[in-house]
Amino acid sequence: MDRLPGFRDFYPEPLPHPDVGSADARQYIFIKWREIARRYGFREYDGPPLESLELYTTKSGAEIVGQLYNFEDKGERDVALRPEMTPTLARMIAAHERAYKKPIKWFTIPQLFRYERPGKGRLREHFQLNADIIGETDPAAEAELIALLIDTLRSFGLTEADFVVRLSSRNAWHDYFVSHKGNPAQEYEFYQIIDKLEREDPQVNDRKLSALGFSLVEVTAFIQEGKPTTELQSILDNLSARGLDPFVKVDYGVIRGLAYYTGIVFEAFDRKGEFRAICGGGRYDNLVKLISGGKVDLAALGFGMGDVVLLELLKARGLLPKFDGGIDIFCLIEDEALRSDSLKLIHNLRQHGISVEYSLTKAKSDKQFKRAQELNAARTVRLEHGPDGELTAKLKDLKSREERTLTIDELINEVSRK
Repeated sequence: MDRLPGFRDFYPEPLPHPDVGSADARQYIFIKWREIARRYGFREYDGPPLESLELYTTKSGAEIVGQLYNFEDKGERDVALRPEMTPTLARMIAAHERAYKKPIKWFTIPQLFRYERPGKGRLREHFQLNADIIGETDPAAEAELIALLIDTLRSFGLTEADFVVRLSSRNAWHDYFVSHKGNPAQEYEFYQIIDKLEREDPQVNDRKLSALGFSLVEVTAFIQEGKPTTELQSILDNLSARGLDPFVKVDYGVIRGLAYYTGIVFEAFDRKGEFRAICGGGRYDNLVKLISGGKVDLAALGFGMGDVVLLELLKARGLLPKFDGGIDIFCLIEDEALRSDSLKLIHNLRQHGISVEYSLTKAKSDKQFKRAQELNAARTVRLEHGPDGELTAKLKDLKSREERTLTIDELINEVSRK
């Protein structure tokens, strides 16, 4: 029986087949995400993977239903697997924002689900780092969030030669739209065209823009000029003070297709242009108010970084470490009379944070040693009685082949320092 299209199985390495996910690589990414987010003072939260369908239609309209895993549950409620985390965050903030000092800086690593055609860098499920700042209107919040984004990617060994954050502004596009006397009822449609400029045929773009009273030549000229607004310049100056300016550029070609963005928007791309966007986000000052039915009005901004594109990029740049799954010690039980003493030692070592394996049942010495090699153990240990009857441990380094005789206390002190 096969897994469903667009979903992944995660196996420990070494992987049995190239068409499966690596549980070790996934954990490596999660550890980095958490480490950098916490370094920036973000607190972790989570929410349910199943939400009311209304939560998503309120934010995105009825058309989003075609992209969801939705159904009627046994309580006759219309529900959906979460396709994104921001609506859940807005719901949670609206319910209990008074319990937290502002600004609120939170992150999460949810698994998300969308019913859409799988392709390169896009599956029907993925994990994602979401980081958001709630309750701050100053562009310094954007700079803080973008710095987090940059340092997260840098933590994997990626450099300014590997990726760039393209920074834009819905406000700048709104001013452009108004100055060219665009029809207010068509503004979101205009944004949708801009969002697809790089993916659509120029003739198609020109035709669509002309229908709204705009010229592709003029729109392209505005993008190419890339003159930063006052708020964009303040973000650039903030990032420059941190030494992060080589990672950022103003690019009005980025507008983010989602309707709920209200100000600064940004996306991170690989410099070679081989992959989809690594990350994207922006300001969404109206969402908490919308989700709460007008009861709570808080400024907000955030980004999402998916694991699928990031993993592809790290593989392409040769930046994934080797996951050998090795253990610290394999305990050889060559004398069954010493099994109880060996089990006591094994448990003691594990309590000291040492990973230890052993043969669960009686086995020949060569078979146990072979198992130690299969598990890529760094060392082996075996108990024996010394000349005076005292219990001692033979600790062997499998790389150097050096073997030493230690007391139990000496052994535990020795391996606990590694």
